[in-house]
This record gives sequence, C-alpha cells and structure tokens, in this order.
Amino acid sequence: MAFSDVVDVMEGRVLVVDDDVDMLNLLSNWLSGAGFEAHTASAGAEALSSISQDRPDIVVTDLFMEGMDGLELVSEIHRANPLMPVIMLSGQANIPDAVRATHLGTAAFLTKPVAKDAFLTEVQRHIHPSAGTSTDGSFGKNLVFQSSEMAELTEQAMLVAQGDITVFIHGETGTGKEVLARAIHDASPRSGHPFIGVNCGAIPEQLLESELFGHEKGAFTGANTKHEGLFLAADGGTLFLDEIGDMPLGLQVKLLRVLQDFEVRPVGSVRSVPINVRIVSATHNNLEQLVEAGEFREDLYYRLNVVPLTMPRLAQRPEDIPLLAEHFLTELAERAKAKKKRFAPEAISYLAAAQWPGNIRQLRNVVELCLTLTKGDIIPLSMVKTALRDKPAQMKTPKDAKADFEKNYLESVLKITNGNVANAAKIAGRNRTEFYKLLNAYELDAASFRAPKDDN
Repeated sequence: MAFSDVVDVMEGRVLVVDDDVDMLNLLSNWLSGAGFEAHTASAGAEALSSISQDRPDIVVTDLFMEGMDGLELVSEIHRANPLMPVIMLSGQANIPDAVRATHLGTAAFLTKPVAKDAFLTEVQRHIHPSAGTSTDGSFGKNLVFQSSEMAELTEQAMLVAQGDITVFIHGETGTGKEVLARAIHDASPRSGHPFIGVNCGAIPEQLLESELFGHEKGAFTGANTKHEGLFLAADGGTLFLDEIGDMPLGLQVKLLRVLQDFEVRPVGSVRSVPINVRIVSATHNNLEQLVEAGEFREDLYYRLNVVPLTMPRLAQRPEDIPLLAEHFLTELAERAKAKKKRFAPEAISYLAAAQWPGNIRQLRNVVELCLTLTKGDIIPLSMVKTALRDKPAQMKTPKDAKADFEKNYLESVLKITNGNVANAAKIAGRNRTEFYKLLNAYELDAASFRAPKDDN
C-alpha cells in the first residue's frame, strides 16, 4: 500500500539539507506532494540559519556534505533545539556511521537511494510522534508528582526515551536523577536489557577504568581473573554515569574515545570490543564552569550534553511534597510489613513549606525517622519539627554510616601501627590482601601514617 493511499493531506514544515541539488529538488517535491511545507538548504550553515527563521518541525539531512557534515549539523541543531527530530540520509554509510548518528539524536537513518513511500512514512512518523507515543501514564512509575515543572520534564523524557539519543541530567544532589534515568531506560526499546549505574566520583581513579572498561587477567597486581567491565555488562541496554563531573581528566579522554568509536579496550588488552550501549549521564556540578576551569573536556561535554534535562529542586515543586510523603509512608510500611501511618494536616503543611536542601533524599529520611519514632497512627507536627531540626539531609544512611565508621577505624589502626600494613591487618582481623582492598576503597595510603625518619 502506498503512502498516498493512507495519508490524505499532512501538515508540518520540513527542512531538507543536501549539497546535491537534484536530491534537494526530488525530496522537496515528494514532501510538497504529500502536503508538507518544504524548505531547502544546500549547506550546514545555511540550514542553521533556516532553522532560526523558518522554525521547521523536522530536519532531513545528508550525512556527507562539503564543509559541515551531517553529524556536525545534528550536534549544532541539538545545542539549541535538543528535541528537534532529524532524519539522516546517506549513500555510502556503514554501521558505525549509523550508530554515531543515532546516539547524536537522529530520529531515523535511511540509506540512499531511498524509496518515496519509506521516506514519507519516516517523516510523517517523526513529525507527528503522538501517533506512536504511549499515553497510559506508565512512564516513570517511581516519578511521583503533580507539579507543572515535573510534568514538562517528564514529557521531554518520554520523547527522548523512544530513541538512543544521549541524555544529560543536571540537578542537585538528592533530586532523583537516577530515578529519571531509569524511567527513560524502562520506556525505551532497550528496556529488556540491563540498566547499570555507576557513581564516577565514588570509585578511585585507578579502579574506575577497570570498572568501566574491564581488564584482562594479569593486567595489574591483583587482577587474578578477567573482568568484563560495566560497558560490556550493559551491552544492549543503558549505562548511567552518575556524577560524571567528578571523572578524572585522564579517564575523560578514554570515555570520549568510546563514545566516538563505540568500542572499549579492556585494561591490558590489545583488542577493542564493539559495544551497543545508550549513555545517560548526570551530575550536580555545573559542567560549563568545569570546562572553563579546564577540569572537564569541552569535546566530551558536547558529546554527553546532546539532550539536557534538569531535575528541579524539591523546594521548586512544593505541591509534590504531600504526594511524595504519602508515597514514602506506603513504601516504608510495606517494607516493614507494618500498619501504615499518616501525617497530621499541619505536619504536611509544615513539610510543604520547608526548604529541603537535601531534596527528595532528605524528605525520605525525614519520613522514615518520623515513622520510626511515632508510636501512634498519626505523625504530629512536633515530630516533623524534631526530625527537621535533626537535619536529616546530613543524616547518613546505615550504609554511609558504616562506611564512615570503617574508614575512621582503618585510620585509627594505621596510626596505632605507624602505617605498618601487616600489623594493622592483624589487629583488624583481615589478611593483607583484604586489608589493601579496604585501603584502596577508602583511598588511604599506609605510607602517610608512618612517622618521619629522624635524620639526626
């Protein structure tokens, strides 16, 4: 069945970019005949000017052009219009070109010569995405909100979830960046494959490379077995790089190479392994400031920041606080298999008016503390005030508290033994290998605890 048999008259502006005049005329005639308003440009710079003037709904561009090529054009388009759909055409493309184009945010990649019906169908599908978008409200089941800020953010996230475009999430600590990243994964075609998250600031530099890219057996001291790494573990799925702003510069270079070639080379290997992974990154830092300070690579920033999404602070969405508090009460009661409690009305009002420097994470800690310390079924205002005075944003989870205790204990043992690892390990009841792993995990150097030698 031909495209014209199922579509009468379409609407929408399409910008076609190609340095081949014959191809420009052919595609624009097809589009005009199907009811679209067609605009043309023969170069990337001309296309960018046309976008600002004509405001097209979709861009169709050739991959190989003189001057600015199609990949560069996509990057430039998405800096100002991150959700602009772009269809890429190429007569000599290979699979790596298609993969790069997809991760840069192209809606479709078509090989020339392209059939008229196939071309018009792709244009129609991406210029009117509502026809293929789910409206059942199932996106992000753990995203709890009723605010307009979150509704707008969720709408953007639903759109980008449909493809492989690289997403960057900015937001303060505790705003729920990983929850949004997982929602994007779950709503994407990759949902049947792994979602793997890694905190780039929580792992020492010497271990992070191995954790991300893997290593061969014997690649370094302690590498007793082969390790595939998180990129390969997430193959087919999504890799969430949290706190990307804390990644050391040396690793930034290697990550950029992976994003350019979609291959990883494990530590100690001479061979690269192809990967198929969608990247979602996040940070609470201002990456633009880090770039200006020379602490983050500009080319990597633009590679990651294809579609920027911003998680609002909890104080910016006060109408969501009662919903979130109710959500946490239900979740915590189910986990404890206990009777659900509820907040007194004045307690909820107090929660909604608080500033929440720790954002959603702080709110959850407050709810958990109130739930634990309240004996009756109603959590009173006085309990909420007490919990907030205790500054739950700074209260540590059991895991964090244990980590702090363990680090302090290791430091104390090293001080007692004057940095002697063998003696310190005996006191701690660990063998030397285990003890060294603990030291590496907490970035402790035994030598720094040794008393300076007296030269006299």
